[in-house]
Amino acid sequence: MSVSRAGPSPLVLLLAVLAAAIWGLTASAEAQQAPATPATPAASPAAPPASPQPLNVMVVDIQTLLRKSKAAGMVRQQLEQKRAEYANEMSKQDAALRHEGETLQQQASSLSPDALNQQKREFQQKLSELDKNVQSKRQTLERSDAEASEKIQTVIRDIVTEMATERKVNLVFQSTQLVMFGPGFDVTDTVLQKLDERLPSLTVSVVEQPVANTPAPAAQPAVPPKKKK
Repeated sequence: MSVSRAGPSPLVLLLAVLAAAIWGLTASAEAQQAPATPATPAASPAAPPASPQPLNVMVVDIQTLLRKSKAAGMVRQQLEQKRAEYANEMSKQDAALRHEGETLQQQASSLSPDALNQQKREFQQKLSELDKNVQSKRQTLERSDAEASEKIQTVIRDIVTEMATERKVNLVFQSTQLVMFGPGFDVTDTVLQKLDERLPSLTVSVVEQPVANTPAPAAQPAVPPKKKK
């Protein structure tokens, strides 16, 4: 009698199917829990290099303009004339005071102590007033010169600004600020021509400030001679 080989039982097949299903679920869960590999960011394109800005330069000699311009020449002429007038006036006052001082010395022996002290106080007051007058006139000339120079420099700045705008200049230097530069950068002659056209003359305003009158220090009284014992 032959015996036929029996196949796997239904229970074994069912267990195999369940095991396969459980294995698949486990693998899927591990795959979900695994951290995702970050994507490599795309390299940003390099920025194009900035094109260099063209450099345009002008050089101006301000001192030459203040020396050679027509307006500056007129200012110097007017100030020199006024300075000569002041010098002549102060010279006359100084000569008069010198003469007065010599006369006072000659009369000292014939004056009483009180009269001599009074004469000395008045003379010292006149000397003090002359000194203050000289200082005031010198300050007046310096102030007038500075005001006239400022007016000329204001016109120079306007001309230089206009030229810089027209020529699209980036930098403007005074020649005294530079050690060396090419002659092509120097626009002093052009500025001088425009300055003479725009400001051909300039009148100086000379206004004297009042001199404060302060009393001179009192002269020391004469000490009477000691009597002999």
